Amino acid sequence: MTSTGPYEIPAHVHSALLPQSTRLVVDRRGSTVWDVQTSNDGRYAVKLGYPTEPHPWTAVAPAREAAVLRQLDRVDRVYSGEWDEGTWNAQPWHEGVSLFDAWQPGRHHKHPKEPDLADAHACATALATLHAAGWAHGDVQPNHLILGPAGAGAFLIDLALARGGKVPDIFDFQYRGCLVHYEAPEISQSILEFGTATPTMEADVYALAASWFISATGWRHVSYPDDAERKEQRQAIVDKPHRPINVPGPLGKVMESMMCRNPADRPTAAEVCGEVRNAF
Repeated sequence: MTSTGPYEIPAHVHSALLPQSTRLVVDRRGSTVWDVQTSNDGRYAVKLGYPTEPHPWTAVAPAREAAVLRQLDRVDRVYSGEWDEGTWNAQPWHEGVSLFDAWQPGRHHKHPKEPDLADAHACATALATLHAAGWAHGDVQPNHLILGPAGAGAFLIDLALARGGKVPDIFDFQYRGCLVHYEAPEISQSILEFGTATPTMEADVYALAASWFISATGWRHVSYPDDAERKEQRQAIVDKPHRPINVPGPLGKVMESMMCRNPADRPTAAEVCGEVRNAF
């Protein structure tokens, strides 16, 4: 079954949260997300999953993410359940701006401005914290890195693809990659060969560097036509070296090491934090 969103918040979820206001945030790839302000329980991101072609697993992704969040014990107000088209979850809203939007003023293909090291450190810290808990994210990208208000650090959101613990079989599914613009070569290679891959912390580190690169320059880490099919995109990532890192300042050197072809040669997220902190 294939559905088309966006979808309104189901009546039983509406009754449970009692929204004071709602705002449609996004609807794409099998997920409708609402920003919901309640009168007495704060602000929530409400995600409604529904099946798409060729990705029916999007219907159960919200329930899977809720299971991950509960194991991480990062938030104490995570709700989930089923609805007519799939599953849903409600989790506390993270106030802030995405990495991609935050670095937009300095973004330039040939002459980017030196990125904000505090922002970069906050992003690396969020990833290192997840890794320290034993989880690989599997979908690190600029829009999943939310820079909070001053002093609040960064939040790494959208954990539906994360691996590191047991989730209910009914809501689990194989990992078939993420947004290709941020895939590490070994992930793309595995998907091309086998149709699936295993998210790793090393691939997350590569994806973080690719996220910094596109946010600072506007370039994808590997060149391929804008209208290329996903198979062609992944083949380019496997066959080609990444673009030259033309990001000025100390972060460029750190990014070079994070995007090594050999996963074993990449620094850990914790090591990236140390390198960026020492560059202040």
